[in-house]
Amino acid sequence: MPDRALKFSELSVLVVLMVEAREVSNPELKERHGGMSLDGKTRIRLNDLKLVESHKRGRSYAHTLTDAGWARVAEEFRAGAIPAPRGTAGAMARALATGIHAFLERTDHLLAEVFQPRDETDPAPETPAQAAPEAAPETRPREEPSAGPDPREHPGTEEPRAADVEARIRTAYTELAPEAGAWVSLTRLRPLLGDVARAQVDDVLTLMNRMPDVNIVPESNRKALSPQDRNAAVTIGDQEKHLLSIGAR
Repeated sequence: MPDRALKFSELSVLVVLMVEAREVSNPELKERHGGMSLDGKTRIRLNDLKLVESHKRGRSYAHTLTDAGWARVAEEFRAGAIPAPRGTAGAMARALATGIHAFLERTDHLLAEVFQPRDETDPAPETPAQAAPEAAPETRPREEPSAGPDPREHPGTEEPRAADVEARIRTAYTELAPEAGAWVSLTRLRPLLGDVARAQVDDVLTLMNRMPDVNIVPESNRKALSPQDRNAAVTIGDQEKHLLSIGAR
């Protein structure tokens, strides 16, 4: 619809919030991204379109890209119709968008797998001067390592790719749902996913929740939840969710 068409400045904000993959305040946007901010009519419009959530943090606004916002950026990249200005800047923006989309298609990755919030708590790597001096070598006779299983004889099982786990979730949903868009409990879904690790299933469900055809919600009647339902829930955004719908738009 014409009223949903994005300007280049609006899409630029969505892309920056996608790269940050976290809540970002206007002062942070200005400091980290060349003076960018999200104010006035642009903020109101992106909020109205449900692409960005904004709230007051102190004296300024802070913003987060919504699941619909993630899906919209992916849609713009997939369509290849980036509303970029003419000239070098526009050509660069379109080339980057095309390259990212090609990478996602080639590797079966999702945008949410590429852009993750940085862990600011990681300590900086030590420089050689900071590193502790090595201890002097011991003079006692060297002990022979104890015999153990040869890792070549017992190779570890590789974790399936996110795209493969997503395919298994969609297949399981199709087996359980009477029609596209119907609600299916995660209690019934999880046993059909075989030996895929619980943590990986939860990660993929979280990523899928940003897709336009997927919706994962909590059970509104909390009293109706069994212990099995509570155990099967996936936590997304600090909220336990129990029901999955795929195919309704």
